[in-house]
Amino acid sequence: MNKIELLSPAQSLEFGKAAINCGADAVYIGAPKYGARAAAGNSIEDIEKLIQYAHIYHARVYVTLNTLLFDNELEEAQEIANKLWNIGADALIIQDMAWLEMKLPPIPLFASTQTHNNTPEKVSFLEKIGIQRAILARELSLGEITKIRKSTNIELEAFVHGAICVSYSGQCYMSQVLTGRSGNRGECAQPCRWLYDLKTADGRLLEKNKHILSPKDLRLDNKLKSMIDAGVTSFKIEGRLKNIAYVKNITAWYRQQLDKIIEESHQTLTKPSSGKSIINFTPDPERSFNRGFTQYFINGRTENMASLYSPKSLGKEVGHIINTKGNWIQAQLSEKISNGDGLCFINKDGIMEGFRVNIAEGSRLQPNENISIPDGTILYRNHDEEFEKKLEKSIQTRKIEADIKVTETPTGLCIESSDEDNNIVNINFDIEKNIATKAEQAFEGLKNTLKKSGNTPFEVKNVDIQFSQPLFFTSAQSNEMRRQCLELLEKERIKNFKKLEYQIIPNNTPFPLTENSYKLNITNKLSKAFYVRHGIASPAAGAEMSDKSSLADLMTNRYCIKYELGACPKINPNSLLAKEKTLILESHKNRLEVFFDCKNCQMIIRKAR
Repeated sequence: MNKIELLSPAQSLEFGKAAINCGADAVYIGAPKYGARAAAGNSIEDIEKLIQYAHIYHARVYVTLNTLLFDNELEEAQEIANKLWNIGADALIIQDMAWLEMKLPPIPLFASTQTHNNTPEKVSFLEKIGIQRAILARELSLGEITKIRKSTNIELEAFVHGAICVSYSGQCYMSQVLTGRSGNRGECAQPCRWLYDLKTADGRLLEKNKHILSPKDLRLDNKLKSMIDAGVTSFKIEGRLKNIAYVKNITAWYRQQLDKIIEESHQTLTKPSSGKSIINFTPDPERSFNRGFTQYFINGRTENMASLYSPKSLGKEVGHIINTKGNWIQAQLSEKISNGDGLCFINKDGIMEGFRVNIAEGSRLQPNENISIPDGTILYRNHDEEFEKKLEKSIQTRKIEADIKVTETPTGLCIESSDEDNNIVNINFDIEKNIATKAEQAFEGLKNTLKKSGNTPFEVKNVDIQFSQPLFFTSAQSNEMRRQCLELLEKERIKNFKKLEYQIIPNNTPFPLTENSYKLNITNKLSKAFYVRHGIASPAAGAEMSDKSSLADLMTNRYCIKYELGACPKINPNSLLAKEKTLILESHKNRLEVFFDCKNCQMIIRKAR
């Protein structure tokens, strides 16, 4: 039976618990330091609490240590890894190959998408050196994933929802060069989200003030079955910097979608964790932060991948403007608008504008500022006040099915409890057995009390009482027996949870790529030693260790500006834009050259000289 994992982001202990309660089979969380989201680090103590909570449900916790390391950080990073192993972390997500040279406990290593896992050769190499899971490049198609699956046995994880890096992950150096903040060190300034003017090489303006490198957000909920068929076994939601409402909503949505697929698989698929999530809201991805949605390259190259109007949330389409009168807007609405909602629209210049709703009276809306919007303009809601408040305050639960059996012993009772994973415990209670005067009432009272699982992780489905004669016990006695038994069952679940272990054994498998450049991302002596051992004689230093002027390619993309603007030379060769060999991007006094490798369908951005 194939296990299909739903993997959710955990900004913190609270967020991680929320994700698990909403159905995540695993969560990924930032270590105290050295995670690719520098603003999302967590203490060892909080990570340990999350691990303890997750393991009750046989859910797993993966910890991100996926930045490039400097020599003076290697010892501390290794100490953190050992601490994480000791508290029960299930895997480390890494980018720097220095980890393969360290003396680590037998904790599995997952290769971050920043290791640029985009070919069968690269993923096969990772498998041969001991990596247990490859987090695939976001820009892969189903066909490319299938080829990787056929060439390897390694676990394959893929992003299915959230923000996209427009560059090949781990191969973007724009932030480092333009701002001094390294994306590979967890400090990306997101220059892909900036406004740009697009010009020809001779200075002719093509597009003004457009977020032309800013992709929409990924959404692949209707591709899950195809991705499973292609070989993906872990489906990852992006969002360690999103709010808790986002985590709850998106996790619950994908839990529902995967559960349908698992149910229809006729027991060929299953989830790896236990319990059923109980939520009190209707999930809807469009109600949480999004820049509009794209399926990116999952079915090959498509149009409209970029969020040209804004890097901020667009949200859900809710209607259009009929007219504006004074400081009121009359709109045709498909959804109820509430006071405090945030609405936005695309203005005549193609830029997103927005406003808060002070007063909503049906189809009449009063903005918090005077605003003029042309009739017919489409409205989007990028802040749903009621939905956000409901999710932030809502408490989800997750329950593991359990059964209780009660039998007599010479000195009292034996309470046996078992769960859906076949964990079984029993406790003998020395207790006085009083004959019940009202047999049926006593039987039902005991049964009902034993079924009340309360704040435990369990839902008691069946109670089997086997008495030779009707007995009576007080509610206090019954409650205490149930409490002790379920508490013991919870401990038994954690004890029997199978910890993942894998000890890396260094080898000399040749590195599959011949290019020796700063793109190997070598920033310390151990990563250099790794590449030497795998066949690169004199590995080049990484971008963070190099002179900025020596960095040729700042960003390499499968995404293409020409294609996005309908000027691909292969499709529209007569377009004036298609004939331009080089384009210029200008923003914040930065001037960038854009080159097009049409043979390989790639776009390359360099600093203009």
